[in-house]
Amino acid sequence: MEPQRFLYVLAHAVSTMGLYKAGHPARERVTDRAFALLRELQSEEAHPDFSFLDDEVIFGKLSVPELRYWDWSRRFAEIGMQRLEFDPEVTRDDFCEFLDDIAVKFATPGGRVVDTAEARQTGAVKTIRYGTLALRIDPEDGRKALEKEVVTATMSYRMNEEIDAIKYLHEEVLQNGGLPLLEAEAVVRSLSVAMHGESELMLPLLMLKDFDQYTTTHCLNVSVLVMGLAEHLQLHARDVRTFGIAGLLHDLGKVKIPLEILNKPGKLTDDERSVMQNHAAEGAKLIITSDRELDMAAAVAFEHHIMLNGGGYPRRHYQRDCHKASDLVHVCDVYDALRTNRPYRAAWEAERVLSYITEKAGSEFEPEIATKFVQLMRHMEGRVAQVEYPATA
Repeated sequence: MEPQRFLYVLAHAVSTMGLYKAGHPARERVTDRAFALLRELQSEEAHPDFSFLDDEVIFGKLSVPELRYWDWSRRFAEIGMQRLEFDPEVTRDDFCEFLDDIAVKFATPGGRVVDTAEARQTGAVKTIRYGTLALRIDPEDGRKALEKEVVTATMSYRMNEEIDAIKYLHEEVLQNGGLPLLEAEAVVRSLSVAMHGESELMLPLLMLKDFDQYTTTHCLNVSVLVMGLAEHLQLHARDVRTFGIAGLLHDLGKVKIPLEILNKPGKLTDDERSVMQNHAAEGAKLIITSDRELDMAAAVAFEHHIMLNGGGYPRRHYQRDCHKASDLVHVCDVYDALRTNRPYRAAWEAERVLSYITEKAGSEFEPEIATKFVQLMRHMEGRVAQVEYPATA
């Protein structure tokens, strides 16, 4: 069954609960219908779960495109229900209790749900869980005490699926010339969920193990850093994820650079440097020919090595300002690159990188964005989660 059918009826049920008193036939009818659709959904997915991210609905780990900009997604998030999970053992009584609770929150000015991970309702078998995105509960442990069930994103988060998606994306670009945009969007949504798995913003950054993993590791880290910076600048959630996609694709042109050049431990020859620097224009070309809706990401791929004073590359025929997203990606790109071990140099300490960015603000980097980035990274001290690159990836 399509998950949007269940959510439409769920929203109708919540509205109906607020209009009629307990026992009214209208409440019974809509509850029966919604619960029947839940059972139908569970016949295909025993443990369905939803995430509500402002203008987007995620079912499991996949976006529901039919529900993009769905008003109820925003309304659920506003009352604190960013995530909703159902166990296979959920009963109609459980479902009724859930509907009543949510309806009360909508009817109460400023009402917010109590995260079931925090409620600690001892003696009750909780088969429906809802609250913030920090909620991460293994369905096999659904009957255990709630205080033992909660696992934070920073403790359990792994980037296996995101790494696999990036590898698939790069292979598609190399072999078929096409850019699987849905894969890129799914990766950015997953990273966004991980970043908000705590009560405060977290930055899950992938640690490089082998030099051959650099392109994959770097694009994921830049996407996380760019989204963190965009949020710090208080951009709209939709723009944050759009910038995140641009960050994810900024080095796409490097997929065509031979590894012996990309990972060369010594100084590049003039010809090798020309091949390396061509990745900016090549990446922009790959993006723009794949999807015209990615004009901004193409601009970022082209511009992210251009300095504020006109230095860097590619050389432009006339002076103009770079796109704001390019300015964000530029500073995040340099930060992650300098913080990573490369064949030709060791990684810099974070403080040294931040000092470098501060020093170059106004010449290499757009000064306000550089300042905001340094503020962000100092503020995030202790909340940058180092994620190990999986051995099997």
